[in-house]
Amino acid sequence: MNTAVKITVFTAALAASFGAAYGVGAAVGPVGGASAPAAHAGHGEAAASAGGDPQGQAQAAAGGLQISEAGYTLDLATPRLNAGQPAELRFAVRDQAGRPVTAYRSEHGKELHLILASRDLATYRHLHPTRAADGTWSTPADLPAAGDYRVFADFTPAVAGGRNLTLGADLAASGPYRAAELPPESRTAVVDGYTVTLDGDLRPGTPGELRLGVSKDGRPVTDLQPYLGAYGHLVALRAGDLAYLHVHPNGEPGDGTTEPGPGISFTATAPSPGAYRLFLDFQHDGAVRTAAFTVHAGPAAPVQPGPERAADGHQH
Repeated sequence: MNTAVKITVFTAALAASFGAAYGVGAAVGPVGGASAPAAHAGHGEAAASAGGDPQGQAQAAAGGLQISEAGYTLDLATPRLNAGQPAELRFAVRDQAGRPVTAYRSEHGKELHLILASRDLATYRHLHPTRAADGTWSTPADLPAAGDYRVFADFTPAVAGGRNLTLGADLAASGPYRAAELPPESRTAVVDGYTVTLDGDLRPGTPGELRLGVSKDGRPVTDLQPYLGAYGHLVALRAGDLAYLHVHPNGEPGDGTTEPGPGISFTATAPSPGAYRLFLDFQHDGAVRTAAFTVHAGPAAPVQPGPERAADGHQH
């Protein structure tokens, strides 16, 4: 085969390889592409907005899967701790120029909410760290078991047009490790003598109401205390990648209609079908407690087609 023929064959093969690679990339989608931003609803609003997909089914936004978004980056200064040993967790939120952010909008009484969860969802912490003047955040942290954890920073920068963001970063705890199984699905949780029941379904792509009832010693609790400006806070984490969904109650203390228990109502939309772990924080008798549930979000409901019209204009 002469040189010209060899070059022609090589060029054709190279073009075919690039064509195949482009086809695979187009079919699979970009690796590490930007995901939808985390939704952070106000009281009475859906926790995640819905957008149309090619099949017409709505998809909810999921957050916490990215360490950087909208020009902000979560800089975890302590990416590793020792299991079972109290330590200080330090981090900063940096802007596009790499400077620590020092101005935040207050959301539910705090500038930043920090969620810490183990990959197996056996451990959950809702923390409120302290910010130094230089923009560095710190909080005590005690990880009970070794393994992989995820840290979520939920905040809104105090800039014109700033929107709520949830950034996530990995945290490791050293020590002997054994993953826990995801607890089975349950509609009842017991914590410190309180029984919390869950009613309603978490549905992918469709807003749905979740109603939680709190009782103690068989009697409904009707004097829940406001915690961070609400009678309850609910966080949902998707099993596997720990996609983050932060929702708030429908109604707030002092609005003239919301009762202090026993029921707390939320509106939420699951980002996708799958297993989720729900964590409800509520306050009673001066103490904050967390009730946890495992739920499964089923397939998104198919879009109902409109009435067909024949060529003659009649509806069928």
